[in-house]
Amino acid sequence: MTAPATATPAIEVNGGTYRFPAGKGLRLDSGATLEPLEIAYKTYGRLNEDRSNAVLVCHALTGDQHLASPHPATGKPGWWSRFVGPGLPLDTDRYFVICSNVVGGCMGSTGPSSTNPKTGAPYALSFPVITIADMVRAQAMLVGALGIEKLFAVVGGSMGGMQVLQWAADFPERMFSAVCMAAAPRHSAQNIAFHEVGRQAVMADPDWRGGDYERHGVSPSKGLAVARMAAHITYLSEVALQRKFGRELQRDGLSWGFDADFQVESYLRHQGASFVDRFDANTYLYITRALDYFDLASQHGGVLAQAFRRARDVRFCVLSFSSDWLYSTAESRDIVRALNAAGCRASFVEIETDKGHDAFFLDEPELDRTLRGFLGSAAQARGLP
Repeated sequence: MTAPATATPAIEVNGGTYRFPAGKGLRLDSGATLEPLEIAYKTYGRLNEDRSNAVLVCHALTGDQHLASPHPATGKPGWWSRFVGPGLPLDTDRYFVICSNVVGGCMGSTGPSSTNPKTGAPYALSFPVITIADMVRAQAMLVGALGIEKLFAVVGGSMGGMQVLQWAADFPERMFSAVCMAAAPRHSAQNIAFHEVGRQAVMADPDWRGGDYERHGVSPSKGLAVARMAAHITYLSEVALQRKFGRELQRDGLSWGFDADFQVESYLRHQGASFVDRFDANTYLYITRALDYFDLASQHGGVLAQAFRRARDVRFCVLSFSSDWLYSTAESRDIVRALNAAGCRASFVEIETDKGHDAFFLDEPELDRTLRGFLGSAAQARGLP
């Protein structure tokens, strides 16, 4: 006889915005100090008594702190809802999961749309340029403010994976394990080129107004939508685009004009239009620039292994996707080789998929199994129940 099904427990969601007190500003790589500093965050699950079960999830370029709860602007499920919750790979019955909006973001953390205390107006382009290391220092400040001395794991994909690497370089003593997915140790010339196309699209929009669009009550939505369209192509693979759209038409026959004749054109236009409802144009400029500046080896004398020399006690899992041409498997292998050269414990998995870079957001059973297996093994080593 089958036992009656029990209701899946709901995720306990908390969070808000942490406002750091006066004198506790963030010193940036540029030499500027960001003060006052606010970090918006969400938590899922419960912190255990000895505060040893905390997992920090770092979001990608267009993500935010709404990891597994509905997005306030769109109402859509959190961007990693399929991975975070009771019984899921990031099991909130076992782990206390934290996700914060990066510094420079537009969902509550201090960024270009925040009020500049010196002027009373939005920072806009007076906001200082930020780096991935700045984002990580702010996260470390938040984790400390939450009373957590050592994270069980730091997890992230894409830009989030770069933050994981930066954590390992800067704060290895404050993490037990790390999962880096679909990332690279530096931004390539090709990726910088794609970002520059996007930034130029934003800045060419007449409503950008030199970055001061909020004061004028307008938004460079057309330019930002084009930037999103161009970037979104890099998140997919040619096979995935062909399988999903091919050369299928949007309607019977050609328009003999410049409307969206093909389904792939309509898809990209939808991606662009929906993006501008939840993202700030100046934030896009600043975060893409932070990615462009990322080069972990250059911070350590040009030797990537030197970045991880203090991380020998951290357990690493590096994952790549076979069809990801934005951050290729070869770049993930470079990370693993550097970890090995530094004497770190690292496992590596290349997941065969035709879904491209965005595969870490999608239904990939091998990714689920890998995350469960790695985190479960690390939890056992950590002594987590």
